[in-house]
Amino acid sequence: MARHETGSIRVGIGGWTYEPWRETFYPPKLPKARELEHASRHLTSIEVNGTFYRSQKPETFAKWRDETPDDFVFALKAPRFATNRRVLAEAGDSVARFFDSGVGELGPKLGPINWQFAATKAFDANDFEAFLNLLPKEVDGRPLRHVVEVRHDSFRVPAFVDLLRRYGVAVVIACDSAYPQIADVTASFVYVRAMGTVETEPAGYAADDLDRWAQRARAWAAGGAPDDLETVADAAGKTPRDVFVYFISGHKALNPAAAMAMIERLG
Repeated sequence: MARHETGSIRVGIGGWTYEPWRETFYPPKLPKARELEHASRHLTSIEVNGTFYRSQKPETFAKWRDETPDDFVFALKAPRFATNRRVLAEAGDSVARFFDSGVGELGPKLGPINWQFAATKAFDANDFEAFLNLLPKEVDGRPLRHVVEVRHDSFRVPAFVDLLRRYGVAVVIACDSAYPQIADVTASFVYVRAMGTVETEPAGYAADDLDRWAQRARAWAAGGAPDDLETVADAAGKTPRDVFVYFISGHKALNPAAAMAMIERLG
């Protein structure tokens, strides 16, 4: 983890189980049961995708907590049953079941919760605000950090940014992909999903691009903002903030290499 003033920078990948990583990331003959142990010693965070598709048990969260270093953090993708619906205001039961499933067992290793929406979901200010009202502020006495991942171009309006700022919810900054980019800072942390790794670069990204990612992360952590990412509203106040960067999708086999290369640049 890199720390700049009061903001920390964590860099990771999506999940830790992916067969090609047996060739590109994990040591030969490493037991599958030790993949999380290995990944968490080379990265500083992981976004868990499995929680999007199915419920986990409290003992599973506790196992993840115990297998990882003290300063490691998990981001969790919230269940699709809460976000893949026509009326978001009716998601209360799904939201409650998710937080009752034992996520609090992660303790201090519980990081942001990513609420991902389908690309067909358009912005409806009233319904989206009703959804934000359903999100709890804490679990087991620990404050929660929520981030929304929206994929419809109708969200690229100042009204959406202003709504998130009122609730202190972050927006996923989707980079190097076909998804709309909203690089506005709306919360006390920044959440990036970089989706542009390619097979032709040994570290997934070219060296200059990785340098640029490190510079962007430092700017956010120090309370500023990169000057090369497009925003849709006025700049937020200059306050140091935590930063989470995940190398997701793209040429997935090289995502761990990209994450480790960025961690090295951040020192």
